[in-house]
Amino acid sequence: QVELVESGGGLVQAGGSLRLSCAASGRTFSRYLMGWFRQAPGKEREFVGNINWSGGRTDYADSVKGRFTISRDNAKNTVYLQMNSLKPEDTAVYYCAQPGTQWGSPRAPGEYAYWGQGTQVTVSS
Repeated sequence: QVELVESGGGLVQAGGSLRLSCAASGRTFSRYLMGWFRQAPGKEREFVGNINWSGGRTDYADSVKGRFTISRDNAKNTVYLQMNSLKPEDTAVYYCAQPGTQWGSPRAPGEYAYWGQGTQVTVSS
């Protein structure tokens, strides 16, 4: 059974930074791509970015490109989301997720089989 646990959310002023962490357990972490998503009230869950199994390739949504960075530490079974230059529109619950298979670089939430419980990020103006 895969378990994903996010941490690091909170309240920050616009222009500030936060780093989210996602600790994984249950299967060989280093074999799988990891994704980050977010969901604002009244909106659909949207892709933020993902990182391949080795950390050598990342993919980001246009809305966060250049501001957010995903990294991973396979020795610690942990993936990170560094968020800089935060904007009020970044306010959302942020989720980490893991696909069911080892293949591809999916952006669609439906391609991910395992999800964390989410952590709230609130950016004040």
